Amino acid sequence: MNAKIVGIGHYVPENIFTNNDLTQYMDTSDEWIQERTGIKERRYGTKHKETTTTMATKASTIALERAGLTAEDIDFIIFATLSPDFYFPGCGVLLQRELGITKTEIGALDIRNQCSGFIYGLSVADQFIKSGMYKNILLVGAEMHSMGLDFSTKGRGVTVIFGDGAGAAVLQASDNEEGILTTHLHSDGTHAEELACISPGSHGGIYHDEIDFGFEEQNKPGGIFVTKAMVQRDLLAPNMNGQLVFKTAVKKFPEVIMEALQATGLQSSNIDLFIPHQANLRIAKFVQKVLRLEDHQVFNNIQKYGNTTAASIPIAMSEAWEQGKLKSGDLLCLAAFGSGFTWGSALVRW
Repeated sequence: MNAKIVGIGHYVPENIFTNNDLTQYMDTSDEWIQERTGIKERRYGTKHKETTTTMATKASTIALERAGLTAEDIDFIIFATLSPDFYFPGCGVLLQRELGITKTEIGALDIRNQCSGFIYGLSVADQFIKSGMYKNILLVGAEMHSMGLDFSTKGRGVTVIFGDGAGAAVLQASDNEEGILTTHLHSDGTHAEELACISPGSHGGIYHDEIDFGFEEQNKPGGIFVTKAMVQRDLLAPNMNGQLVFKTAVKKFPEVIMEALQATGLQSSNIDLFIPHQANLRIAKFVQKVLRLEDHQVFNNIQKYGNTTAASIPIAMSEAWEQGKLKSGDLLCLAAFGSGFTWGSALVRW
């Protein structure tokens, strides 16, 4: 049995935020952002009305319709995000509730692999289906970054990159040659703090001993998720060592793609469409050059949506399919790199 993607869908908020719009809040420019990232605009969810889960629900509904299935047909949910509605529980059960399938009491798994979340989820779904444990799996990547970004010049290096959105895929058992051919997952926690949101957390400042987190009673157990000092000192926003991330990504992207090709006896020339995680257009162009792919073999939409992390690959897949750039029998190559560091690749016969 192979795990085949039988339905794909995506949702992005209506609110378009251009690079020029960001100049209201920080010292930046359209030229500065485009030169470094390739991004022209991104989408932001409507505060107090949209969440990671509500966007995921809309994307999932589209994917289910295209798969010719109903929510009741799903027997497992995998949800990848770094921006969940709650610290806990995860969004998987919230999506189950929104889809109205709580009576079936199916399992829901939440994945916290950030930019690589969808690839990790794809691999997990593949193994479940091949083992015969589940028949119809709903895999979702969704992010609401806008609610946790620092809209100031200090946070500019991170904030200009990220946008909101959701993508969903329905995977089903298939006994033909279509479907997921191979997946490859990797991680290296050596530089975990170089692309991270350290607080809130339960670490008690262990990773930043030099920072006074403002604990009124240092020896008192518990109660350290958020302190007033964390808010005052902007310790709740994500941070990124951009140079290190870029340097590592351009090395790991080609490596993990070649690993997938070698595992299947294929060449880069066999790839009909390459969809990288939409991290940075410069990274995508570099990888394209290394793999010697033509422009028509690569799909990028970071220009419109920014980096939607776990949602970026399924959003791009959905758009590519809608535009007729992903057809039956095509060899699709997916790859992602992100916080952790974690990275992975997948080859799919569409």
